[in-house]
Amino acid sequence: MKNKELLLVPGPTPVMDEIYDALASETRGHTDPRFVETFKNALANTKKLFNTDGEVYVVAGSGTLAMEMAIVNTIAKGERLLVISHGYFGDRFTPLAKAFGIEVDVLQSTWGERVDSKLVEEAVKAINYKAVTITHADTSTGVMSDLETLVPIIKASGALVIVDGVVATAALQEDMSKAYGEEDYKIDIVLTGSQKAIGIPPGLAIVAFSQQALAAREQTGTVPAYYADIHNWRAIMDNPAMYFATPPVNLIYAYDVALNIVLEEGMEKREARHITFGKAIRAALRSYGMTPLANEEVAAPTLSCILYPEGIDDAKFRASLANRGVIVAGSLAHLAGKAFRIGHMGNTTAEMLEQAIVVIGEALQEQQLQVDIEKAKKVFLQQLEAATVQS
Repeated sequence: MKNKELLLVPGPTPVMDEIYDALASETRGHTDPRFVETFKNALANTKKLFNTDGEVYVVAGSGTLAMEMAIVNTIAKGERLLVISHGYFGDRFTPLAKAFGIEVDVLQSTWGERVDSKLVEEAVKAINYKAVTITHADTSTGVMSDLETLVPIIKASGALVIVDGVVATAALQEDMSKAYGEEDYKIDIVLTGSQKAIGIPPGLAIVAFSQQALAAREQTGTVPAYYADIHNWRAIMDNPAMYFATPPVNLIYAYDVALNIVLEEGMEKREARHITFGKAIRAALRSYGMTPLANEEVAAPTLSCILYPEGIDDAKFRASLANRGVIVAGSLAHLAGKAFRIGHMGNTTAEMLEQAIVVIGEALQEQQLQVDIEKAKKVFLQQLEAATVQS
């Protein structure tokens, strides 16, 4: 099944034919030994993806459910959570946690910038937080968090580190066995969804817990959840032949194939590819007079939020792209109408992005902006070539 449009929103992302083929496989019963074997393999590969000696949970749901599973299983009512927010999706942790009676403080950056790590250090020294959330890359702003700096600051305070990897997992390394300075300074939870850099359709919530996070679940006792309670899923993750709630059989087929693709490429090469694509697409768009919201020092490799030149009509621009078969996303909150967001992750290829650069140039010309499409293509290809030489 060939994709008829070039889907470059920040998720869902393009799906490869072999993943479509897996998705279209015959639906089997969820206790069928053949499906059970596939699910076991997918769960084992999920552990490899995060390099964790803890436990992973793959259930029907979205990234929002994964956020809820991370929070409700580790932080009790009345305990405190610190949210490090670089945009709309960092902010979402606040109402989510408050729904469960958790006390929340927020360190919020100006959109397009990072929260100052000194403010994080001051906050965790002043208050005893049970956990701190970090959005690895925020889908609204295209800002990437600095885990190398933040994780040791948080772990030194004794708090759990919860990483929202929804638009980072399988593009950026999220190694839960990696020590950030001290031996026990490690990520405790990574949560994500299936439809971003993993590259399958929406529908899976994926959460990985370290041993320390699992211990926090035991200490929490009864949690105000049923479907999101990892205790109810543990037996199924150990043996998918058992039943708690019906798994999305065909999505698991697709997820298994996608993880094989990810692990075959390898996370080191995969991260380098995403970094190269991000730099190249932003450089090309700058040649059109467009401005990335996040500067290169903080920009995410998986998506970019791009500010329009003066005089460009957002709705007409995106409609023009859509008419040419390229789909991008509008921007959120106060940036709505002032910027668009373009994904460059997962199964996206250099050829797809080069095509997008051409179509974007044509849409700008349609609105009477004088741009040089050939120059933009050249800038894009030069960035790719430079990265190849360096590697």
